[in-house]
Amino acid sequence: MASLACRSLPIILLTLHCCSGSGEKTFEVYISSEKQVVEATESWKVNCSTSCEKPQLGGLETTMSKIVLEKHPQGKWTQFLVSNITSDTQLYCYFTCADQQQRSAHLHIKLYQVPAQVTLMLQPPRVIVGENFTIKCNTSAVKPLESLTLTLLRGREILHNQTFGGAEHEATVTFNSTALTKEGLNFSCRAELDLRPHGGHITRTMSKFQTLEVFEPIQDNQMLIIIVVVSILLFLFVTSVLLCFILGQHWHRHRTGTYGVLAAWRRLPRAFRQRPG
Repeated sequence: MASLACRSLPIILLTLHCCSGSGEKTFEVYISSEKQVVEATESWKVNCSTSCEKPQLGGLETTMSKIVLEKHPQGKWTQFLVSNITSDTQLYCYFTCADQQQRSAHLHIKLYQVPAQVTLMLQPPRVIVGENFTIKCNTSAVKPLESLTLTLLRGREILHNQTFGGAEHEATVTFNSTALTKEGLNFSCRAELDLRPHGGHITRTMSKFQTLEVFEPIQDNQMLIIIVVVSILLFLFVTSVLLCFILGQHWHRHRTGTYGVLAAWRRLPRAFRQRPG
């Protein structure tokens, strides 16, 4: 007998629940947004609606600017234009139907910011074949950071990519490489902000191309050739100076009958011309 009563209790409670709600028809509240991820300068449409046939009160609750664009004659839905978002926020649509308690629905809106500048640096900008160098890329403020990927490129070849996370608003990536050849050393950095998980799209920002200057190492025989050439040029210079001096002395003797150096020697005072004992 006791077991029969226990088995019948859930059925009785379910019956009472159904009967108690039969006299009061519930209603639903809906919220839809043209965009769920927006830039700070954007404005977008938000629609609040309800299943209540004749709602007594309804609207949109937000800290942002809003303008009513269109409204149902009986107040079943209202379309707003929302703007001036400064951070991630929640939108709330609310309605009151007959004598029932007010109901609401909410939607999360995410703010995004595309990096205004992507900068690539090569350190050092000049290397010899076989030497190491560093590629560094950084961006200006970006949101959300966890949606950002920085990709380092040599021409169209991907050298390195990195995703980010955390509360920082700027991103930096560093990659070390070796100059193996003199060709194909134009580098760039691509910033991709993937907003698809938030209902958006992919935005891409590219840095300016930077060219790494690469030189061939000077071999020992090349250095020897340089030393020989410089020595020959120096010898020819000294020889030309001596020839000019000798020709000048011969020309002076032809005109005066004596060498210019000897004449200058004779004009010196005797004390200066005496040789040391």
